[in-house]
Amino acid sequence: MDQHISREDPATAKPGINARHIGRLKAASILLTAAGIGLFVYFIYTTGVDELIDGIVRFGWTGFAVVAGLFFLRILVRAGAWNLSVYEPYRLGYRDTVPAVIIGEAMSSLIPLGILISGTAKAVAVRQRVPLVSGLSSVATENLFYSLVTSIFLILGAVIFARGFELDPGWVWAIDVIIVGIVAVVVFLVVMVIRQWHFASELCEKLYRRGIARGWLENGRLDVRLFENMIYGFYRRYPRRFLPICGFEAAYHIIGIAEVWYVLYRLGDAFPSLLNSFLLESVSRLVTIMFKLIPFVIGVDEAGAQFVGDTVGLAAGVAVTLALIRKGRILFWTAIGILFIVKRGLRLPSLAGRAEA
Repeated sequence: MDQHISREDPATAKPGINARHIGRLKAASILLTAAGIGLFVYFIYTTGVDELIDGIVRFGWTGFAVVAGLFFLRILVRAGAWNLSVYEPYRLGYRDTVPAVIIGEAMSSLIPLGILISGTAKAVAVRQRVPLVSGLSSVATENLFYSLVTSIFLILGAVIFARGFELDPGWVWAIDVIIVGIVAVVVFLVVMVIRQWHFASELCEKLYRRGIARGWLENGRLDVRLFENMIYGFYRRYPRRFLPICGFEAAYHIIGIAEVWYVLYRLGDAFPSLLNSFLLESVSRLVTIMFKLIPFVIGVDEAGAQFVGDTVGLAAGVAVTLALIRKGRILFWTAIGILFIVKRGLRLPSLAGRAEA
């Protein structure tokens, strides 16, 4: 399998039909990022620079160290879920997956199309321990479990937010549409796994027959088929891992709620509500998913936090300060991820090419 890595790089293969889609995603990312920067400036201005600085100073370095530590716990539980998603005879330990998850998080936050690159980056980061196809399938398997648990988390948060607070009817309608959309995606993913739909390999086969990217697809289409088979086979081969993996994914969100609660506690004078912490975290997760094309979800994260903060009655500026503190935490761990990338000799253009392929 190591020889497969040295074959023709997808980044240099004959461009196919996906090139236009990648170009459109890049254009959309640039426009959304510009809009996000505009939103960011707007919320900084309307909240007040002095008030935000005062909140950040009050939070302090000790508070930031705790928040950074809590995010490391989130990295650990995602790494634990990934460890359980690897096919035997291969195995990954925390020494392998923790740096890889940090690298993936850095790519996801830093690059406009990081959502396309982060999974590939994690698999490439552990390629010395696990063949690339096996690594990619384990990442995809873990992501499916994460998507399932996250969907339940988002649906619960959306239902409570829409039904438990006074909202404009337009917002209630929009939230209901989001709930229906999430449910539809979950049902589709479950049916896809049960029915074992081989969308990717069948697409590769069609492209190969049409003479598109034949150099890479000559062997690549077989690897894609193996990749899909390993994902679908996992659920039948390792049924006892289902609950532990879901437990890890649930812990990821529970720690996120604890992080929000702690920030609100440091910024306020009273014990914050767990419900408010839950709603702020669920909306933040939804914003991150919907606007992943924007680096650091700049602007939209602040907008979402402010919307929830105003609805649940938080003091003025607290929600935006919360978003800024969490953004600082993202910047910190992104810097750590870049150090791991440099140390491992990975190159962003190569990772981007593999992801786009």
